[in-house]
Amino acid sequence: MSRPALAADGARGHSITRNTAFAFLAQLTGAAFTGFLTIFLARKLGTNGYGVLSLALGIAGLALLPSDFGVSNSVGRFVAEHRHDVARIEQLVADGFRLKLVASVVIAGLLIALAGPIADGYGLPGLVWPIRGVAIALFAQNLMMLGVVFAPIGRLDLQLWTALTESAVETTACVALVLAGAGATGAAFGRAIGYLAGALATIYLLARSIGPAIVPRSYRFGPDARRIAGYASVLLVIDGAYTAFTQVDVLIVGAYLSASAVGIFGAPMRLITFLAYPGLAVSSAVAPRLARGSPDGPNVAAFMTALRLLLVVQAAITAFVLGWAGLLSKVVLGSGYAESATVLRALAPFVFLSGFGTIVSVGANYLGEAARRVPVAIATALLNLVIDLVLVPKVGVVGGAIGTDVAFGLYAPAHLLICQRSLQLDLRPTALTFVRGLLAGAALTGALLLFGDSPSQLWRLPAGALTGLGAFALVLLATRELTVAEARLLLARVNPAGWLARRSRADEKTVR
Repeated sequence: MSRPALAADGARGHSITRNTAFAFLAQLTGAAFTGFLTIFLARKLGTNGYGVLSLALGIAGLALLPSDFGVSNSVGRFVAEHRHDVARIEQLVADGFRLKLVASVVIAGLLIALAGPIADGYGLPGLVWPIRGVAIALFAQNLMMLGVVFAPIGRLDLQLWTALTESAVETTACVALVLAGAGATGAAFGRAIGYLAGALATIYLLARSIGPAIVPRSYRFGPDARRIAGYASVLLVIDGAYTAFTQVDVLIVGAYLSASAVGIFGAPMRLITFLAYPGLAVSSAVAPRLARGSPDGPNVAAFMTALRLLLVVQAAITAFVLGWAGLLSKVVLGSGYAESATVLRALAPFVFLSGFGTIVSVGANYLGEAARRVPVAIATALLNLVIDLVLVPKVGVVGGAIGTDVAFGLYAPAHLLICQRSLQLDLRPTALTFVRGLLAGAALTGALLLFGDSPSQLWRLPAGALTGLGAFALVLLATRELTVAEARLLLARVNPAGWLARRSRADEKTVR
């Protein structure tokens, strides 16, 4: 097998603009399939069945951490530092592959064996086989996570294909199995089938773009295994704490309340995952450019521009969550999820912070600052745990949302501070963008609330959205966060990635 793309390009990959576009397309692809699947499963399984599935996914989420052992992000960091050396990248990925195989086989096997005792602990016999299904998915997902390498080599177009493969196969398998009467177990095994397909696609495309030696032919570790494992051990603590932060709400709601309550909380949390896609896309393209070992050094201008862009975009997204939470719950999830509207609205601070929280946390990894992240991640998980334990028994599922908001309110700013200290950033322009974005978001929220979200008067919905977006844009123009020239560019091309490139060039002059 040849190494066409990467070797021919000298490992240059695509530009930040193109990679942002490809990453966003990959996120949209996943969002389309996952959104449909979430709606289908929420309606078809009901709150109880969806709650059982959410518990199984939450347990698998906790197990994903030790099965990956932090290897994926560690490999990504070192690949970014050697992104112009194809042979070295091949060795790094091969050693990462070996480490992941060992850890994932052990953890997935343990989860399969312990499925019975875990189900007994929750008093839900029907939880056994869903756990075993997601354990198989866990193994495949772990291998698919090697696709993190597509970001530092600048080939996020390949990530688009792996996302499309996994999403399409998972959706098809889940729908077929659930319609056949397999319930939550069918959904879990449909997920496993999807991730197995995604893992095979990831391995194939990595071998095609880098070289066939990325697939190990022996269990003997290479010269980079120690470095990868060393940085991975720090990332393991961080990822473990963050995974606990993301899963503790579901587990505590399930322990104190019921499976139906888990469904009411879990469904809006899945929807919120989609709302973080702009941040994930921009982060995938920009964060690897912060690697210190690369010949060009950290691309500070691109990072600052991306940070400001995400503050504005996420302000608009948060406004729709606040203004149309009831509509989203009714239309997307169904009448049985009326309580989810309150949860969704309560999670608005988390939605806003997740925009820039992703790029600053991933950026810290590529900067080699993982050690500084450890206390922040642990404090975030503990804070969420304590608040959940206090509030969930008293106020119900909303208590879990409050815990998430407060804990992430520590997590995102703390990581921004880590990047600021490491890169010696001037955050005054970012602070101005933060204030301007909040003002624009308030205007958009007010318009949505003014027109209402009743599906019975459909004319109000487009009228409210257009009026709100107009008010949002006017505030940005009035505060000079958005110039008239940039507004024309966006209207002409509807291309945020192009705006990102243009602002990045302007910010680069400022940094210099």
